[in-house]
Amino acid sequence: MSISFNNALGVYESALNLRADRAAVLSTNLANADTPGFKARDIDFQSELKRYMGVEHSSKLAMQANREGHIGFANVEHMPGEKLYRVPLQPSIDGNTVEEQVEHAEFMKNSLEFQAAFTMLNSRFKGLTKAIRGE
Repeated sequence: MSISFNNALGVYESALNLRADRAAVLSTNLANADTPGFKARDIDFQSELKRYMGVEHSSKLAMQANREGHIGFANVEHMPGEKLYRVPLQPSIDGNTVEEQVEHAEFMKNSLEFQAAFTMLNSRFKGLTKAIRGE
């Protein structure tokens, strides 16, 4: 009997990947808070997770190699989320749309949700370990 990791791990693996992508985008926003003309970006986590899970469980995503030297593309391991521009509450005069308080709050919220998804994924692995050992 084989174990399907996609079924066993659920949505948490995908959620961790998207949370990591979102953390990178938010940290880029914070790093460029003083850069004139920089536009703050973000990832719509819910819609990207739904899209990612739809692609992951769909058999329609299949690329064909039409030449002998092409490399196959069997599995989609990670798809970065679409980056959207954030609309500032109070844009600065220099065109920068990063609001540090908003970015810090979103970064902390994302970190907490990352930790929650990691904890759930860890508990799934512990459950799989117990099942393998027969406990």
